[in-house]
Amino acid sequence: MRLSVISIGNSKGIRIPKAVLDKYQIKDSVDVEMRDDALILKPVRSPREGWEEQFRQMHDNGDDRLLIPDVFDDETWAEW
Repeated sequence: MRLSVISIGNSKGIRIPKAVLDKYQIKDSVDVEMRDDALILKPVRSPREGWEEQFRQMHDNGDDRLLIPDVFDDETWAEW
């Protein structure tokens, strides 16, 4: 598919056809990956998409332990 590069203020841009936006579920933004001779546009997914499964795998692997204690020896708790 060939798209024209158009002026947008002081910048340039492309118009992505609605059919392409719909097919790849592109909404407000895309991630751009720059390769030697190509630009790759990828739809932005929810920032936390897939986290639940990743956390479950971490737990199953025992990788969800604290890296540092949540209370340090020199901490004191004031009673209000």
